[in-house]
Amino acid sequence: MLSVTPIPALSDNYIWLMRQDTTPEVCVVDPGDAEPIIHILEQEGLTLSTILVTHHHPDHIGGLPKLIERYSPQVIGPDNPDIDGLTERVGEGDTCRVMGRRFDVHEVPGHTLDHIAFFTAGIPPLLFCGDTLFSAGCGRLFEGTPEQMHRSLQLLSGLPDDTLIFAGHEYTLANLRFAQAADPHNRDVTDAIVEAQRARDLDRPTLPSHLAREKRINPFLRCGEPDVRATAARHGNTDTDQATFATLRAWKDSF
Repeated sequence: MLSVTPIPALSDNYIWLMRQDTTPEVCVVDPGDAEPIIHILEQEGLTLSTILVTHHHPDHIGGLPKLIERYSPQVIGPDNPDIDGLTERVGEGDTCRVMGRRFDVHEVPGHTLDHIAFFTAGIPPLLFCGDTLFSAGCGRLFEGTPEQMHRSLQLLSGLPDDTLIFAGHEYTLANLRFAQAADPHNRDVTDAIVEAQRARDLDRPTLPSHLAREKRINPFLRCGEPDVRATAARHGNTDTDQATFATLRAWKDSF
């Protein structure tokens, strides 16, 4: 059985570690720092066989050189020459096999132009989406356009509702505070704040989240909802869902 464990790293990153009960080989996703990974591998007698990379930002690839030198894993990531050490470059429509499961690759530009996500169907389906989709939020647009990010989120929102979402950062509480402002009558958001605060008070991660839950609490997936559009209209254009998204994203940037 495949299990996924968060490895806290840097200030608020999560490196996700996948393992099977029957083998010491593991996979990590977005290793921004090598040291916490090495610590777990040595402590538990595990072998790093595969690394998945979603995009080129240093807090997602900073640990690659040391991990590659030490373990020589397979490294799968976007077709970006700025990422050193990749053994396989993938894009939309490609697949790869990791820990005995097939992963589909989706291009999800917006946060960066090279951003990809890894999705595997099964029980349950798993999505490793880096900094594209967060719980109750989405990534800041460093390279892409609002149109690109909106399309990327629409693509991810079309995955099965029971998909578990493994995002790259512990941003949930801050995102929920914005969600409450953008969707003030949403009781699901209010309940989610209580749950997330309880988890953080116990030093537990708020991730993974479920896609069905995100469709109830994430304003960036709710651009067609009348309440969200009405609130966003105070901050800019909301003529279309895409325009509403662009307004929400710009508002969040200064929230």
